[in-house]
Amino acid sequence: MDHNDSARILLAGSGPAGLIAALGFAQAGFQVTLVGPEANTTDGRTTALMNPALKILERLGVLAELKPQAAALKVMRIVDATRRLIRSPTVTFRASEIGEEQFGLNLPNNALIPILAKAASAHDGIHWLKSTVESWSLDADQARARLADGGEVSASLAVAADGRLSPAREAAGIRAFARPYPQSALVLNFGHRSDHGFVSTEFHTETGPFTQVPLPGRRSSLVWVVKPETAQELAALDDATLSERIEQQMQSVLGRVSVEAGRQIYPLSAASPARFAQNRVALVGEAAHVFPPIGAQGLNLGIRDIDDLIGIASENRGDPGASRSLAAYDTRRRPDIWARSGAVNLLNMSLLSDMLPAQLARSAGLNALGSFAPLRAFFMREGLRPGSGFRAIAGGLRKEVGR
Repeated sequence: MDHNDSARILLAGSGPAGLIAALGFAQAGFQVTLVGPEANTTDGRTTALMNPALKILERLGVLAELKPQAAALKVMRIVDATRRLIRSPTVTFRASEIGEEQFGLNLPNNALIPILAKAASAHDGIHWLKSTVESWSLDADQARARLADGGEVSASLAVAADGRLSPAREAAGIRAFARPYPQSALVLNFGHRSDHGFVSTEFHTETGPFTQVPLPGRRSSLVWVVKPETAQELAALDDATLSERIEQQMQSVLGRVSVEAGRQIYPLSAASPARFAQNRVALVGEAAHVFPPIGAQGLNLGIRDIDDLIGIASENRGDPGASRSLAAYDTRRRPDIWARSGAVNLLNMSLLSDMLPAQLARSAGLNALGSFAPLRAFFMREGLRPGSGFRAIAGGLRKEVGR
């Protein structure tokens, strides 16, 4: 197979973002070389994908196989479980308020990743090299990657889906501003006595969010953000003690809890690059944005990166990696990425802050969301589809003017 086709796409990274990007580019008619090891099928985490991201998975032909292993997200609640002087009211977001049956689906990664990998392996337009990139050479006309197995691949456009430490980003000369947080996330799944009713609850605590997300049946996934030393202590507890701690933290809203095997700990950090594309390289997924797991934004934002990049590459088929094309991608992604990552980092910092102004601001914001339905609807629409909240307001104003 000729890897030197000028319009070829070189994709670095075989995680969910890399696999989705490979499938999307191949479906758009590009010849794709995917470079990355066998997909990790042992990841015990789950990913909440919102409806727009699910539409893209449906377009790629993988959603039908995923649905039986996923649970719908119909209601999302924020509960202030802090013990601070200023506390916020519980805010409940219902998909039905904005005419949606659900916000999205919660998918186990050990179902999502193998299904994406199987589709990528079977696609004629994707040549998957099960290796890693050892070094990059980026010039005016091509991106070249020397592989760990001794091979070499070149393409018009290199897509960096190679994670938060992205070697491709570094090779492109794009600086990233990284900041570690004094937090780690304990991740696990658990069973519970009561039905979750397709409700996801995010308990806000002084160390970060404690987030329960529905799984099929009477099961849920948990992301519990605490101090790093606390995460280690919790992970070391026996099943019965940890189950009891989780039930207490959840205020017993789902009854008796029973943790399942497979606890994982992830240190939290934030990172944002100075640019999202440069020197034949475009960043997607965690190469383009890293922030704490609040509000189910991570992979949803990455899928929007991919969708926008494919759209721009399709308008520049002769040379999708040209500087004009990359500048268009950088301009298009900047407002969405900065708004999402900025909001999540700000909310996370407000949880950690003992300063009264930060607590007042968070409380006032959640109070407004809880008590003012139009504002709540605006945030729900914006959470699903950037710009749709503003479009709904504009549509409402046009109706008023037309009366």
